[in-house]
Amino acid sequence: MAKQLYTPHQVSRALGVSESTLKRWCDKGVLATIRTAGGHRRVAFDEVVRFLRDSGQDVVEPEVLGLPAAVGHGATVLNRARREFLEALTSGNSAVATRIILDLYITRHPVWQIGDEVVGPALSDVGLAWQCGNLSAFQERWGCEIVQRCLYVLDAAVPEPPADAPRAVGGTLEGDHYRLATTLCEAVLREAGWQAQSFGTSLPQPSLIDAVRKIRPRLCWLSVSHVADADRFVAELNELFDAAKAGGTALVVGGRGFSEELRRRCRYTTYCERLKDLHAFAESVAKLQPRSDAGATSSNIASSGGQK
Repeated sequence: MAKQLYTPHQVSRALGVSESTLKRWCDKGVLATIRTAGGHRRVAFDEVVRFLRDSGQDVVEPEVLGLPAAVGHGATVLNRARREFLEALTSGNSAVATRIILDLYITRHPVWQIGDEVVGPALSDVGLAWQCGNLSAFQERWGCEIVQRCLYVLDAAVPEPPADAPRAVGGTLEGDHYRLATTLCEAVLREAGWQAQSFGTSLPQPSLIDAVRKIRPRLCWLSVSHVADADRFVAELNELFDAAKAGGTALVVGGRGFSEELRRRCRYTTYCERLKDLHAFAESVAKLQPRSDAGATSSNIASSGGQK
C-alpha cells in the first residue's frame, strides 16, 4: 500500500502548531520525514500517528489530513468505545466508527485489544441483532463493510516493519469468504513487527501451500469462520501443516469455525482463540534467531502444539 504523504504545512495545521515549530521537530528527529525527488519534506500518515501516540498531542484540524472530526481528542474508554462503535455500525455512520478506532489506536490501545474488545464484540452483537430480526440484512452487511473500511485506515496507521522483519502470510481456505478476521490478523502481526501479507479469502489450499514453499515465511496463519465439508477441511489443513513443517513455518489456526472437534482431528502448530494469543505467539517466534541461523529451532516451533 502506497504511503499517504503530507506537507509540513498540512501537518502543522492539523496539529495546531506553527510551521516553524513543526520543522524544528523534524530537524530534531521528533517527527521523521521523507524527501521527495525535488528535495521537499513530506511526513507519512503512519509517522503522524506514531507521533500522536508518543506525544499525546491533540489533532486540532483532523480534516486537513483526511481524518474524521474529533479524532485524537482524549483517551477513549473501551466499554464506551464498544457501545459507540456498535451504534455507529447499526446506524451506518462510517466516519464515527473510523474516529473511534483511530482514537483507540492513537491513545495506545494495541491492535489486538481493539479487535478483541471492540470490533469483535460489536460484530457479534450486530450478527445477533440480525438473526433476531432487529436489524435488516442490509444493515448487517453495511456494518461489516464499515468495519472493513475502518481496518484499512488502521492498517495504514501501523508503522511499516523493518526490511529484515520476519515474514508471515495467511488467509482463509476455499469456501470461507469472511474477510474481517484475516484482515485483523494481518494488522496485529504488522504491529508486532512482522512483514505480514494476507492473501484474502477463499484461497485454494494448493495455492497456499505453493505460497508457503516459495515465500518460506516463519509464520502462516489460517482464519476459519466457515467449514462446509469437515473431512475435506481436515485433509487440507493437515497437508498444509506438513508443507509448513517441512519449511520450518509455524502454522497458526484460529476462528469461530475451528471447533473443538476439528481441533482434535487436525495438525497445527498452535491454536489462537483471540488476537491477543496471536500477538503473543508472534512475539515469541520473533525472538528466535532467523531460520538461516537456527533452522532446527524453527522446525521445532513448527511442530509444537499440533494435534497428532
